[in-house]
Amino acid sequence: MTNVFTLLMTPLLLGLFMFSTAVTDQLGLPYDVASKLHNDSQSINSTASDWGHIVHEYAAAVLYPNSTNDIATLLQFANNGSTTFGIAARGQGHSARGQAMAKDGIVINMTTLNNMGSRIVVSQSGEYADVGGEQLWIDVLRATVDQGLSPVSWTDYLYLSVGGTLSNAGISGQAFRYGPQITNVYELDVVTGKGDVITCSSKQTSELFYSALGGLGQVGIITRARIALQPAPNRAIWIRLFYSDFSAFSKDQELLIASKGKQGSIGFDYVEGFVLMPQGPVDLSFYPVADQPRITALLEQYGILYTIEIAKYYDDKAAKTIAKVVEILLMQFSYIPGFIFQQDVSYIDFLNRVHTEEEFLRTLGLWEIAHPWLNLFVPKSRIADFDSGVFKGILLKQKVPAGLVIVYPMNRNKWDDKMTAVIPEEDVFYVVALLHSSGLEEWQLFDEVNAQILQFCNDTGIEIMQYLPHYEKQQDWIDHFGSKWQTFQEMKVKYDPNKILAPGQRVFDDL
Repeated sequence: MTNVFTLLMTPLLLGLFMFSTAVTDQLGLPYDVASKLHNDSQSINSTASDWGHIVHEYAAAVLYPNSTNDIATLLQFANNGSTTFGIAARGQGHSARGQAMAKDGIVINMTTLNNMGSRIVVSQSGEYADVGGEQLWIDVLRATVDQGLSPVSWTDYLYLSVGGTLSNAGISGQAFRYGPQITNVYELDVVTGKGDVITCSSKQTSELFYSALGGLGQVGIITRARIALQPAPNRAIWIRLFYSDFSAFSKDQELLIASKGKQGSIGFDYVEGFVLMPQGPVDLSFYPVADQPRITALLEQYGILYTIEIAKYYDDKAAKTIAKVVEILLMQFSYIPGFIFQQDVSYIDFLNRVHTEEEFLRTLGLWEIAHPWLNLFVPKSRIADFDSGVFKGILLKQKVPAGLVIVYPMNRNKWDDKMTAVIPEEDVFYVVALLHSSGLEEWQLFDEVNAQILQFCNDTGIEIMQYLPHYEKQQDWIDHFGSKWQTFQEMKVKYDPNKILAPGQRVFDDL
């Protein structure tokens, strides 16, 4: 693939930005699109890093589109011109390994699609909202709650773009009941790698619909999604329960997500969990100040603790009975007596809980740092082995600063296997998110730990799958997608035959 860097070497200064007439002359782009391409240092540097702060790659130019047509036109000319170059769509740049970068190519700054006017439109029936792919989930939440409605499936952090999460899966503690975000979409507008703008759904051009959802941006750029809605609650009872025994912890988590039994449809609406280790750092900000020493002493006593985090939503009609409902639901669980803590918060504040932590970390200068994350799906049958080998073994024994370790189960039957995203074959599997943070120069040490964890799983036959994967070798991608690889490859050839889209993912580099 030829890079476009040499075409942008004769810049013409236009105000604060630089624009190359060579783009118009040599690529044949219409002026109204070429004028939205910028290669000034501010634009280039803004896309050269991401949330991970590990990969740094420079594009040749950045497109600031005002319409879907601008994106389609760029892709059409990238296919039809004499010069082929990579193009990456960038929303919030929350990838960890350069997935939204395009070295020597063009990055599309999706946020400027906001200039098109209102891009969150709730249907008159209230059954769905049509949402621009560049929109943030926090803005979708606010816009829909204003009308008494809400999407049902979320990510933990809401300052992510709709198109970005739908290109992966979009998971959080609601997924056990509603599935990931990708299974709560009725329709998409996609700009394919060839520059075609196609509306697709499960009934219309379904192969593109299923390929784009969880497809890592390989077949097209999602510019609109029709998101399922339901009536929004007003408030949430937000609870954390402490465990010293992993077996009791996982047993109660699996009971919480069971589709039958006492929980069922009247149970909790959100289920996640954490692993706490003394090497920390341990965040105790959720708990009353008076109780924090008790928790610290408990951690020192057992050496490792597990916390189930759950939430029960309610509205004004249930305000008088919610406390009793929660009390009854909690009776069957085996947490450490006296170590249950809860808050009563607004629905929006609960869903936006990570943003509060973000604001605090920003004040300490601990937000824009390296994030050598490892996100895994672990089969239920091997989660106890993972606990003993990784949590109690690699992380605890080596005193690895654990950061935030999230662990919770999901139900496979809430996912749609026709979509590109891959998950374990077992009916129940666990999300294990090792959310390491480090200085910009120390991330390699955490990568070495990540490699140990992956090697342990390989050596012991734990068939994990990576979520938000990053692979350097083609065979690793083939192994990752397994039986879905051939179809995925066929869709790539059909909708992005010149392998222009999302080069930072490196999925099809060797083909």
